Amino acid sequence: MQANRAHVSVLFQKVIEYLAPHPSGRYIDATLGAGGHAAGILDASAPTGRLLGLDADPAALVIAAANLSDYGNRATLVHSNFERLREVAAANDFFPADGILVDLGLSSMQLADAARGFSFLSDGALDMRFSPDTETTAADLINSLDEKELADLIFEYGEEHASRRIARAILQGRPITTAAQLANVIERAVGRHGRLHPATRTFQALRIAVNREIEALQSVLPQIAETLAPRGRVAVISFHSLEDRLVKNFVRESENLHVLTKHPARPTHEEVVANPRSRSAKLRVAEKIG
Repeated sequence: MQANRAHVSVLFQKVIEYLAPHPSGRYIDATLGAGGHAAGILDASAPTGRLLGLDADPAALVIAAANLSDYGNRATLVHSNFERLREVAAANDFFPADGILVDLGLSSMQLADAARGFSFLSDGALDMRFSPDTETTAADLINSLDEKELADLIFEYGEEHASRRIARAILQGRPITTAAQLANVIERAVGRHGRLHPATRTFQALRIAVNREIEALQSVLPQIAETLAPRGRVAVISFHSLEDRLVKNFVRESENLHVLTKHPARPTHEEVVANPRSRSAKLRVAEKIG
């Protein structure tokens, strides 16, 4: 049974099905969040399977610790970015691991925290850092980059075709300090068409840049291949075409991994209705050859 929490774990059943946890296994959730997937893995690997949970967000770890408290010492939680996956796994006796999960999505609890500025629906400061140890905030980027740098960032990480118009409007509207202020600047610049808020892709781009998400993913992929035990499985959930492309190409080109999902698994219609944020999720799974 999934832990009680505000965040809904995307593709929950598919993740458990593909990882196929067993009682003697050691599993790593490299993006723990509220612990929803972790609880499912611990349930499926009962009574002796163990899980190592990593998260760069200390607030998420507090919530996950409460949600996973019933599992006792079967769950080990560590405050760390997954860029240190191999190091943390070895230090906590999870090397090699029988399964590794990486969910690259932003959690509902992070979006709901107005003070962190992830959501354009809030009037919180433009922060967007997963970890307080990260030096650069979204406000730093918005108020310091020149027009070309901003436009390139928004286009590359947000795949926003109106990136130049948005960058120009941001420069004209500076200084910009809150999420709502930025969202209003963008909406005035490009208008509103359809159901998707016009600031969605820009906010995504800023979050990815602030947290170095692409660089972190590039760093962790080879570590995953090293950390998995023979026949161990990795499951990666991505929400952005750039992330998905990196995962797909790495797995296909790896000499040590066998692809289990020729095409990525996607959420069902029922899941998207219940959790609209899951609509762009793609799950790719591979098994280590051995």
